[in-house]
Amino acid sequence: MSVTSEATTSWKGALTDGSGEIALESSNQGPLPVNWQARSEGSTSVTTPEELLAAAHSSCFSMALSHALAQNGTPPTSVETTASVTFIPGTGITGSHLNVNASVPGLSAEDFDRIAQEAKTGCPVSAALTGIEITLEATLA
Repeated sequence: MSVTSEATTSWKGALTDGSGEIALESSNQGPLPVNWQARSEGSTSVTTPEELLAAAHSSCFSMALSHALAQNGTPPTSVETTASVTFIPGTGITGSHLNVNASVPGLSAEDFDRIAQEAKTGCPVSAALTGIEITLEATLA
């Protein structure tokens, strides 16, 4: 069974002086504002495509890692992942850095690093991002 997810963006104006709103199909939240200034200069109040991509990457990787750890016989107590997606105006998206901290009773640091690297490669969002560099910093708590 396939699942299709949707998001819709309504945009008004040109790139640099325009703005838009992103509506997520599943969200009961109001629309997310988006604009070029936030994307090119950063913002703590307006989202960007890269922030949404980081959310997708961090959640996908967390699920892939949790699954891989459980298959290893060492299910995690917790997994916390931050994805940092870099955008350079005029160049585009250049990378995604995954920083994960997990509590996994009974697992060695070496096995954790190996499983985390495999999860990074096996995560479907990582597979979709093969055109950029994906790095991983994994810490076993």
